[in-house]
Formats: sequence, structure tokens, C-alpha cells
Amino acid sequence: MTAATTSIADRAAGVRQRIARACERAGRDPGEVRLIAVSKTFGPEAVAEALAAGVTDFGENRVQEALPKIAAVAGVAAERGLPAPRWHMVGHLQSNKARAAAGAFAILHGIDSTRLLDVLERTAGDRIIPVLLEVNVAGEATKYGFAPDDVAAALAYARGLSRVRVEGLMTVAPPVRDPEEARPVFRQLAGLARECGLRELSMGMTGDFEVAIEEGATMVRIGRAIFGERA
Repeated sequence: MTAATTSIADRAAGVRQRIARACERAGRDPGEVRLIAVSKTFGPEAVAEALAAGVTDFGENRVQEALPKIAAVAGVAAERGLPAPRWHMVGHLQSNKARAAAGAFAILHGIDSTRLLDVLERTAGDRIIPVLLEVNVAGEATKYGFAPDDVAAALAYARGLSRVRVEGLMTVAPPVRDPEEARPVFRQLAGLARECGLRELSMGMTGDFEVAIEEGATMVRIGRAIFGERA
């Protein structure tokens, strides 16, 4: 069957199987890898279907799209007796959206500047905001993120703040035909995380997540393989 004729539940189950096989190859426990279903452009009903299939974590790229969806999904979940989802901000975060994002998401993946760290610190109130530092491992001009050589300084800066907690690193690998071509990017990020004493590694998407898991990913961001092609 094609993605168009299979359900979200079936596709999510298939992704979990692929995660388990990748973990087996790497000698890892599948429980170490958090599946984040990236639901951008898909509505609350699609999220609810994934929730009913046991997916608990969801990623959104744009704050303005996510806020009404988060509210709608909360209502649907409560009505149907489904667990409340855990929301991840996985896209580029603009400074003027930082306050809203910090209040809506459990963790912010794409923190790419000390200026943004400062904004989060000022707007946190009495909350602790978990974040991941985005790293532009491949040095792509079109991508956001700290250069690898700047991560240690950014982490030191963040550790001087009281309301922001860095839990790990995140990257987006360049698009490649063969997932193996992305392996050096994931391997470099994993090494950098070890050097910095950070546990969480958000890396790997539909086209390359198995290689990312083999290199140590603890979070994989999967959209198309769960929800299907976007319109």
C-alpha cells in the first residue's frame, strides 16, 4: 500500500519498527529515542489520529500556525479521553515570537543565537525553559544555527542564565540522495554533544532518521513518513 492509502496509525507503527531496527543495529534501546511527529500544515484531526495511535510528541515549525492548533488539539484530546500531547518547537524561532513559544511548547529546538537566549531569559517569568542549541554542522548559508566552533561559548553563555536550560543540540542535515551521506553530520554533532556534556540530540528526519539513530539521536523529527505528503 502507498502512503496515500495507509492510515496515520499504520505509518506511525512502521516508523516505530524502523526506529527499533536502527537501534538494534546500533546496540541501543529503542526507549532512548523519542519520536516527534512533525505536524506542520496538518490539522487537529490528524494530530488526534496520531495521538490515538500512541504518538505523544509533536513538532511545529511556526508559532503562529501552532498556537491555535495546540488549543484545538487540547480540546479534542480531552473530549476523546486521549493523553495531552507534548509539543516541540522545531523550526526557526523569531525573537518577537519567543514569549508565546516559551508558553506553548515543552521544549524549543532551534535556539541559534545568544540574543535569542537573552530574550527567553527576560520573558521566562518564573519558568525554566528547556532548549536545544541549533548547530549548522555543514556550514550551509541557507541554514540557521551556531557554527560548531561557537557551541562551547554559546553553552557557557547559556549556563550563566537562570531561566534557560540547555538540554542538548539540534541540527538539520543537508538534503541528500543517500542517507549515508548525512552520517558525518550526525557523527560530528554527537561528538560535539559528548564534548559539551549534553545528552539530547535532535537530529534525523524522514529521509535520514535511521542513520541519525545509529549515530546517537535521542529525538527524531518525522513528518512525511507519518502524516504523508504535504499539499
